[in-house]
Amino acid sequence: MAVHIKRIYEPKTDEDGTRILVDRLWPRGISKQDAAVDIWLKDIAPSPALRRWFGHDPAKWTEFQRRYRDELKKNSASVEELERRIGQSDATLLYAAKDLHHNHAIVLQRFICKD
Repeated sequence: MAVHIKRIYEPKTDEDGTRILVDRLWPRGISKQDAAVDIWLKDIAPSPALRRWFGHDPAKWTEFQRRYRDELKKNSASVEELERRIGQSDATLLYAAKDLHHNHAIVLQRFICKD
């Protein structure tokens, strides 16, 4: 099993496996058909308060990771749902953030893969 991450705006490929949108809000400018999302798990995303606090500020990245992992530990139902949906197959966690190096999908991938 491999869990990948990818911007939702990138085209679907055969290697994606199950495509899981992990954003709380639907991404701007993309239709549901074009997104080719298999599952949308809104509740696995960072809380609105944490998302607003972070604001994709790289200077807050380390603290954001810690806070988001804490939220994930308290959100066991959503984490278990994600793990169940991934199962033993390949999956791709889809996100809309422009920053490829400082986004919640990275933290979530590491959390799920126990990295």
